[in-house]
Amino acid sequence: MKIHEFQAKELLSEFGIPVPKGAVATTPAEAKKIAAELGGRVAIKAQVYAGGRGKAGGIKVANTPEEAEKLTAQMLGTRLVTHQTTSEGAPVSKVLVERAVSIKHGLYLSIIVDTACRMPVIMASEAGGMDIEDVARASPEKIISVYIDPDVGFQAFQGRKLAYGMKLGTTQIGPATSLMTNLYKLFQAKECSLAEINPLVVTADGEIMALDAKLNFDDNALFRHSDIEQLHDLEQVDPLEARANELGVKNYIKMDGNIGCMVNGAGLAMAVMDLITKAGGKPANFLDIGTVNNIDRVIAAFKVFATDPNYWLTFSVAWLEWTL
Repeated sequence: MKIHEFQAKELLSEFGIPVPKGAVATTPAEAKKIAAELGGRVAIKAQVYAGGRGKAGGIKVANTPEEAEKLTAQMLGTRLVTHQTTSEGAPVSKVLVERAVSIKHGLYLSIIVDTACRMPVIMASEAGGMDIEDVARASPEKIISVYIDPDVGFQAFQGRKLAYGMKLGTTQIGPATSLMTNLYKLFQAKECSLAEINPLVVTADGEIMALDAKLNFDDNALFRHSDIEQLHDLEQVDPLEARANELGVKNYIKMDGNIGCMVNGAGLAMAVMDLITKAGGKPANFLDIGTVNNIDRVIAAFKVFATDPNYWLTFSVAWLEWTL
């Protein structure tokens, strides 16, 4: 499950991680008021579940409250298309108005779960503000990573190793280590699947701050975090995916094809999609019923397809054999 940047920053702040001052606006007038209260230059940031907003025009800088109002009016009600959205884009119904930060240089920091090693891994890089995939391709030596034993937790020496690897100055090693420690506490406490700060910046004053933030959460753990589950913005979810979730079909992802797939088992679902593609077709979705003999869930899956009458429906032979 994803949440917006402003929500992620609120959580970061709760765990002692510095973030720029700001607030959310849903109207141009609200943006103007927030900008006036902050004073000086502000950043207007479209709140969507996608990265790449800057290149797509989803982040603008305003020098006055009036300019903040104007830029917000231009963003609200539009659909932002980035390299992480479909061609339809993501709806912009709110913006984050925050104080513009004077940046000395940007860094990258994230925590994910390495399923092969069954441990969290924290990755850092001196190359902030870029997609980490691009850094991995062009300059893999700039990515430093350490694995965290869940029984031991994140250790200060690991933080120092990462901080030095990011080419931080000696006066910034301690604050950076504290920030990483707090980020891991957040990652563990809220059962995240991803905690990413990109960029993590060193300001002109030498302060280390999270200029952007992305938090994803393990869907299987949400029953323990009703406060987090309530943060989910269904407006940012594809209508069919939202409908599937509403009907209890959790493992549904819409794609851009026209052949609907209803399969029992994630691995088999991937194989069916591969076979359709090899035969020249285009899968409309990924759907794993979830290996249980549950008639209601099968009916619910049919209802998802019924929402879009343009789909052709295909079943995997193995699924039919198992059901019948």
